[in-house]
Amino acid sequence: MESTHITALQNKHAGLDRQLRDEQARPAPDAARVQQLKRAKLKVKEAMTLN
Repeated sequence: MESTHITALQNKHAGLDRQLRDEQARPAPDAARVQQLKRAKLKVKEAMTLN
């Protein structure tokens, strides 16, 4: 059970990372969106370390 939870968190983190890279690659990245994605990635990473 815990393994699937960790896997789900890793997948979510990877998805957020892709979104962040895509946003930063845009000609005019949305700074608010970049910050939102960074915060979301950090929360997921923290959740992974707690398990």
